[in-house]
Amino acid sequence: MRRMRLAFVTLLFPFAPLAAQNAQCAPYSAINQEYNVCNAAIDGAVIFHPVVGLMVSGGSPVIGSSRTLGGLGHVSITARVNASQLNLPDLKYDGTTTTVASHQKSWVGAPIVEVALGIFKGLPGGLLSIDALGSATLLPTKAIDNLSVDSSARHIGSLALGLGYGARVGITNGRSIIPSISVSAMHRDVPTVTYGNVSGTDNYSYSLNLHATNLRVMAGYKLAVLNVSAGLGWDKYTGTGKISFVDPITSVPQGPLPVKPDQSRTLAMADAAIDLPIIKIAAEVGYQFGKAQTLATTFQGNSPADGRLFVGAGLRIAF
Repeated sequence: MRRMRLAFVTLLFPFAPLAAQNAQCAPYSAINQEYNVCNAAIDGAVIFHPVVGLMVSGGSPVIGSSRTLGGLGHVSITARVNASQLNLPDLKYDGTTTTVASHQKSWVGAPIVEVALGIFKGLPGGLLSIDALGSATLLPTKAIDNLSVDSSARHIGSLALGLGYGARVGITNGRSIIPSISVSAMHRDVPTVTYGNVSGTDNYSYSLNLHATNLRVMAGYKLAVLNVSAGLGWDKYTGTGKISFVDPITSVPQGPLPVKPDQSRTLAMADAAIDLPIIKIAAEVGYQFGKAQTLATTFQGNSPADGRLFVGAGLRIAF
């Protein structure tokens, strides 16, 4: 009977403001608290998704380098960490308002191993030189309260294992005042991770995987033993997942309900590296620009329109 009543309300008001909100939550719109908690779970997933995408993608696909390797026989292997600040929402939110309090705010890093292989030396000046790129990312779920990796997902212990592949194409190798310039494309993924547990004491949870497409253009100079570079990027983040929540009126778990985030972000980054024979010590700082979105819920200290600072550091071996 309750489901019939909710369906009846939805049919009576097909053009109400809720139609512009999360459609998955429409059956719960007759009771504000239920509706708000449902929306909070979906909106939380939407906000969380590009943050994970940023941590696993970073800026330059080969930190501290804007120049291709030089063709067959050249290899680069990097141990790297990307880090950004997370502001996770309160899982005890009960839907009495449309504002969700902040639960945890901290810097979190994701260790990454990246490999670049020279494929083609290119034309004179480095034009159309090609490197193959690969990466493996470990997302540290234990570093974030209430975050876990699904037992059936790709993982190493408590760490979610993400993989990536792509290519970098040289435009110039750099000469005199002309910088070295390259463009790259990467595809990365992260298996399903879950924030919250409605079987425990949390009022909602969301589970998501991530598919990221990263486009980058980097330009830089070699100054004695110092490499400096800067670039721009565009990321596309997609994925599938589900949300669940506890009905604040009846205390009965609801869901799972499907969620499919699909977002994009632009970013800028600057790199520097000490270029020693074989070993390179590199650092990166960048900024992911925010993007305004119409959400049903407000999260304290965490708006999708806000930009996000990120940093990276790596030790690279090239030969």
